[in-house]
Amino acid sequence: MPNPDTSDWESRFTTMTVTADGPVRIVTMNRPDFRNAADAVMHRELGEIWDALAVDPGCRVVVLTGAGKAFSAGGDLPRMVETQENQDIQEEVFNEARRTVNSMIALPQPLIAAVNGAAVGLGASLISLCDLAIASDRAFLADPHLGVGLVPADGAALLWPLVMGAMRAKEYVFTGDRIPADTALALGLVNRVVPADELMPTTLELAHRIAEVPQQALRQTKRLMNTHLTRALAGLLDDALATERVSVNSADHKELTRALVEAAAARAAQRS
Repeated sequence: MPNPDTSDWESRFTTMTVTADGPVRIVTMNRPDFRNAADAVMHRELGEIWDALAVDPGCRVVVLTGAGKAFSAGGDLPRMVETQENQDIQEEVFNEARRTVNSMIALPQPLIAAVNGAAVGLGASLISLCDLAIASDRAFLADPHLGVGLVPADGAALLWPLVMGAMRAKEYVFTGDRIPADTALALGLVNRVVPADELMPTTLELAHRIAEVPQQALRQTKRLMNTHLTRALAGLLDDALATERVSVNSADHKELTRALVEAAAARAAQRS
């Protein structure tokens, strides 16, 4: 892939915006009206954008955040229904999930999450795939996959036990309970919690500090420190995604998703 022209980001990605702040690239999930839930386009772009950033010659650090009040609400309900009903779409979705996990971990530049609000399901997984995370005091994390009959294969079930220990991870994965920002800090899911209006200044200050570190040494150190993670995922990710795919086709998931669709339709009818 040729080196990207930073002026070309807008034409290449439609649900993700990339802005340059010197050597820092700020990646913003940009579906604020949907709380940055990942529809078909965003899910695909989440798999593609990291490889583009990896070969950006001016990029030394990447910051990931969400537009509006949420970091990301996770999966998009219409896309969930399509994934149940179409095996070709299932194949596409799980290939994209695999690419997102592998590309985020392999990204040579340090990746910092600026968690501006709710980080649910996929949103929580994205934070765990970053190198560092700073959270607004208004933010929370949650993984409700089990509540809709899904195995959380590409995030919490794999990564949270490595961060907080197996028993604590199981409690939050089994129940889907919210993890407020201060609790996330205590559990090691984020590095810092700051007032909402200080989130981006604090994150960018840290990003620019890291950008000043000699790059070859920094990138090799990141690679070494990720060795435990890459080894843990080497044989586990494919099994996890296959298990989640089975759950996508389960009667439980179809019934629970149908209930969500009906509830959404009822809310829309009341508003009209």
